[in-house]
Amino acid sequence: MYSWFDFDKRIFKHFSYILMLQVVPLFVISSYLVKEISPHLFQKQMVYYFIASVAFSVSAFIPWRQIIWWFVPLFYIGNLVLLLAVELIGKSILGAQRWIEIPGLGVTLQPSEFIKVSVIMMLGYLIGRNPPPEKGYGLFQFIKLSIVIIVPFLLIAKEPDLGTALVLLITGYGILFVVGINWKIWMTIAIVLGFSAPLLYGQLKPYQKKRVTDFIGKPSYHVKQALIAIGSGGLEGKTKEDSTQTQLKFLPVSSTDFIFAYLGERLGFKGMMVVIGLYILLIFNLLYISAKYANDYLIKAFASGLAFLIFVYMGVNIYMVIGLAPVVGLPLPLFSHGGTSFIIFAVIFGILQNLIAFKDYSRYNSDSKVTMQTKDFH
Repeated sequence: MYSWFDFDKRIFKHFSYILMLQVVPLFVISSYLVKEISPHLFQKQMVYYFIASVAFSVSAFIPWRQIIWWFVPLFYIGNLVLLLAVELIGKSILGAQRWIEIPGLGVTLQPSEFIKVSVIMMLGYLIGRNPPPEKGYGLFQFIKLSIVIIVPFLLIAKEPDLGTALVLLITGYGILFVVGINWKIWMTIAIVLGFSAPLLYGQLKPYQKKRVTDFIGKPSYHVKQALIAIGSGGLEGKTKEDSTQTQLKFLPVSSTDFIFAYLGERLGFKGMMVVIGLYILLIFNLLYISAKYANDYLIKAFASGLAFLIFVYMGVNIYMVIGLAPVVGLPLPLFSHGGTSFIIFAVIFGILQNLIAFKDYSRYNSDSKVTMQTKDFH
């Protein structure tokens, strides 16, 4: 039996410090830009960083491999209950019913953010219990794992929050793609989606269709101002005083959804390429970790899931800002001003670090004790 002190030493010994150092430049550049936009928002950003660091520390030291057998199913079901509660007692803001207000505190909770963590956890748990055969999962197991993804996807899409729902869908199936599904299943899905695309478009709400038509036709006001900001930044960028698109408030939501446009105006094409390069290196490192610990499906699920989350958020946000994708409310991950997104990513990073540090501990189940495996999975 290992004491807490042994536990503490082990997590610091096997910590993936490179992974954590990779996010620091993103935080520094983001904070620099947010402070220029609004000192008040910068102060709030520092509070979010503090809360996120606490969330990371707590999630990194929870012995996940000891509690996963009962915690993950309970956490997943609890999140589904919260999503159902949104439909019954949810608070509507700007026409979307996505939040639950906590009585007496005046604080709102968005369950669709937390479901991302629980879906990644649930997939890792189920895949770990029943690893894929050499040729990948067959149809039955694929359907079983798909239910874990599809149910919350439908609940979130109904709020409506199609952007978050699609992120969840792509992340979930991205994990299954990395883990291994028979290629015939992917081929069938591609053909079905191709033929059903017109029908799916018909199910969109009017404002969602408008986003698509704006994307195909003339860009919206937000995108026009973003393109002006990026274009005016040129190769090297402009000084804070000369960044008129942001300073004169022509660029909407410049600290959140459209912060990439201010990055272009302020630091130019070079600055944008540096940030994109930092994201690419982070994503590749996560995929490397996923491949390195190929026999540990918990690590594989979390590392690949986090890689897909960052990739989808980054890709959609940047494409949206430059007019190559419809405008949806997806922030630039680990960069846009905001609290919930930082905290969720901090929790996922913390869990991943814990799983890496204790990769050679056997998973708890209902009738097992903590043991150490002599084999070190590398």
